[in-house]
Amino acid sequence: MIDNSTSTKIVTPELSNDDRLSETPLARGHFAHKHHYPSINNNPNHDSHLQIESQSTSLAVEAAVSIIINGIHYAVLMASPHQLEYLAVGFLFSEGLIQYSHELLDWEVTHLADIASYQKFAQDSNDESLDSVSIEQSLEQFQDYDIYVVELVLSQRCHQRIQAQKRQLAGRTGCGMCGITGLTQALPDLSAYSPDHLHYEHNRQKGINDIQTVAPSLDSLLALRQQVDAAQHTHQLTGAVHAAATIHNQQLYLFEDVGRHNALDKLIGWQLRQKADVSCVLMTSRLSIELVQKSIRSQIPWLVGMSAPTSTAVRVAERYGLGLAGFLRDNRVTYYTKQDNI
Repeated sequence: MIDNSTSTKIVTPELSNDDRLSETPLARGHFAHKHHYPSINNNPNHDSHLQIESQSTSLAVEAAVSIIINGIHYAVLMASPHQLEYLAVGFLFSEGLIQYSHELLDWEVTHLADIASYQKFAQDSNDESLDSVSIEQSLEQFQDYDIYVVELVLSQRCHQRIQAQKRQLAGRTGCGMCGITGLTQALPDLSAYSPDHLHYEHNRQKGINDIQTVAPSLDSLLALRQQVDAAQHTHQLTGAVHAAATIHNQQLYLFEDVGRHNALDKLIGWQLRQKADVSCVLMTSRLSIELVQKSIRSQIPWLVGMSAPTSTAVRVAERYGLGLAGFLRDNRVTYYTKQDNI
């Protein structure tokens, strides 16, 4: 779908079959009460009486997405239930379980929307600890949640990787490393993904896949932010989602999610599926270490945030040659890693 309201085309990647399940809602209405003091000439020191307004609000949907790989229950992510194929592919790549998009042989998404669908899922899971009473209790517990099951079929080589590092991961909104028990998993050696390792014979101004790694200019970044602000519809509606965005072939590709790391995984999944090279990714969030790690793995030359990076994110970005910039706001940007054109 293409929105021609801006000079640069805004492209929403084609709906895949998970998105066609039931035109998955990304926001739901909720009745709320707003308490506030009315401002008088913008002067906070006033004696106005408390005002209470009843209003309808839109809340972002946060779903539990169960990732099942070759029959193995691998992870549960809290995410926006949209573009789940891209989320799954990007997540698997970030986890080191796949290296190429074609290693995903098949996939299916199921929305556990009623008792019958949950009962079938419970039966198919072959969990001997579940009896009819347990299922009923779980149904009572899960009634407040949106639950999606993403079943993936990977190649035999990938299956061996899963068996080698089989573990359960509980991913939570705002934390991309929850559940990781080993420091070597949380703090991996990424030297195999560095530009020097991959293209040591190339010109220093050339990066991965021959994409120019010179720093993006302030003007280009401000133009990108303006387009992202205009296209981030779910955030405009709810104020509760992040986005990862890039320009490819003069078109803006934007991925929204309640979790910033999920948004980047969706972009990475799209990048792998489309075999697209990108030179810069803009995140609407702060730049924490898991975003830097994902960007290095997916060979993204530049990662830019609307907020600040952490000190660890900058140090790791410098070590592995990732361009990093933050505070893209108010006609300014701050570059944290040194490039030849800065």
